[in-house]
Amino acid sequence: MSNSPTSKSSGENVASARAGARPATEKHAGRIERKFRALADAGELGLIAYITAGDPSLEASAKIIVAAAEAGADIIEIGVPFSDPVADGPIIQRASERALRSGTTLAGVLELVRNLRTRTDVPLVLFSYFNPLLQMGLEKFAEAAASAGADGALATDLTPEEAGEYRTALQGRGLDTIFLAAPTSTDERLARIAEASTGFLYLVSRTGVTGTREALPEGLPALARRIRKFTTLPIAVGFGISAPSHVSVLGGIADAAVVGSALVAEVEKAASPDAAAIAVAALVRVLKNAARSGISRRSNTLEIPAAE
Repeated sequence: MSNSPTSKSSGENVASARAGARPATEKHAGRIERKFRALADAGELGLIAYITAGDPSLEASAKIIVAAAEAGADIIEIGVPFSDPVADGPIIQRASERALRSGTTLAGVLELVRNLRTRTDVPLVLFSYFNPLLQMGLEKFAEAAASAGADGALATDLTPEEAGEYRTALQGRGLDTIFLAAPTSTDERLARIAEASTGFLYLVSRTGVTGTREALPEGLPALARRIRKFTTLPIAVGFGISAPSHVSVLGGIADAAVVGSALVAEVEKAASPDAAAIAVAALVRVLKNAARSGISRRSNTLEIPAAE
């Protein structure tokens, strides 16, 4: 089963959502699709940067995210802090704890998106566990996210089988619904994930939680080839992507690299929000340079090196 990036028409989609039908497709492309088209035209691997909202404050997050975008991040994933982040490793868990202590809420994150949209046109994806979205109400969340200027969402613990109402609400307002595919996913499950996804498909590079790793899994190229049998969407690889040496080879495997823990660690180490923004921007530049100069997906053979 194949899939292609789409965005949705508001008038037709509201009616479709009320009727319980799948939203109609709009003719113009959204920011995420346009970004991946531009990257493909340039033969360039995309860089997706993850930042936990509210760490150490929402004002600091705005500064850090703008700096990351200006340094070359192609898409920004904005993490919604949650009290039980079971899929995250210790670095992002600590970031969520700091953000929650600072009073960050989903409503505050949406206001952050609204603020960012006045300062940057970089695609913004809300990265959340499902519970905060459900607590707000899916229709209310979708309306607020679209109004604020978000481009899509990824609910890490939501399966395609349970996502019908979620997909209708978000896609009906032009928001991409991004789902995770894992090394343990069967072909049948990959087909379902591909069918439910718009914008791009997020490939988890390994089992376990987020965090930095020394090397990429040896089976990653084969996993990416298996997923491409089910979708024409761009594939972004995350979990454990932290070093330029990782990014430099991913162009031969995927369409984008997702870097989270390594960036969040820079925020954690920084003495101030300004220092955090400078440190994140510096790492984004290094990673983006590796993306530009690394292996292209036209290459036929790959070797996966350890981190430098």
